[in-house]
Amino acid sequence: MKISNTLLLGLGLASIAVAPAIAADWSYKGPTGPEHWGDLDPKYAMCAKGLMQSPIDLVDTNARGDVSVFTQYRPGPLTILNNGHTVQANFAEGSTLTSGTMQFNLLQVHFHTPSEEVKDGEQYPMVAHFVHADASGRLAVLGILFELGAANAELDKLIAAAPASKADARNVPGVTFNPNKLLPDDLDVYRFQGSLTTPPCSEGVNWHVAKDSVSMSAEQLKALHGIMGDNARPVQPLNGRLLVAPAG
Repeated sequence: MKISNTLLLGLGLASIAVAPAIAADWSYKGPTGPEHWGDLDPKYAMCAKGLMQSPIDLVDTNARGDVSVFTQYRPGPLTILNNGHTVQANFAEGSTLTSGTMQFNLLQVHFHTPSEEVKDGEQYPMVAHFVHADASGRLAVLGILFELGAANAELDKLIAAAPASKADARNVPGVTFNPNKLLPDDLDVYRFQGSLTTPPCSEGVNWHVAKDSVSMSAEQLKALHGIMGDNARPVQPLNGRLLVAPAG
């Protein structure tokens, strides 16, 4: 199954839908919040029943090793949207992530405030999820954690263009967005099998979370959180999965 950017305009990671049928509304609080996702719609059953769910706490590592992961991301025109759950930038073809012997095409990046992945219980101010797919439809996500510090100029481009409420994707004239500037210098990663972090919580996603974080300013965090609010799913049980930590 070929996955196109068109399929990514809905629900963050869950934007990659397997059927066009309208599904139940969901949110991050109250009766449609994460603890109820599995009951909202039969399509969301995996949110409650899955044993390989994301996000996770990156503390109970049971293996160490340097997973060969590298990116070849290309700067390009900024295409941005607000799907009602997150701010998202879509990418044209040509950018890739290689994990071991597998290569995936970069489709989009979106954000969660605070972070969904945590380290030994520590939650970061924000995480960026770079979403990829290969020609057969397999998914891979690269998570980049953000901490407070110096401002990130590339984030300023997103903040300036981000719709304040739900809006379809639009091209931003004259703005070039470089995803490489949201990455740490060293791409040592935690590696595990997981799921989408939003309904339908589909499993079989190849997850990578960078060990090193990237900085953002308090003002940038305030601006993005003001648009998205708290949009982080709580951590899920590891359930005996292999969690490979960087060797170094």
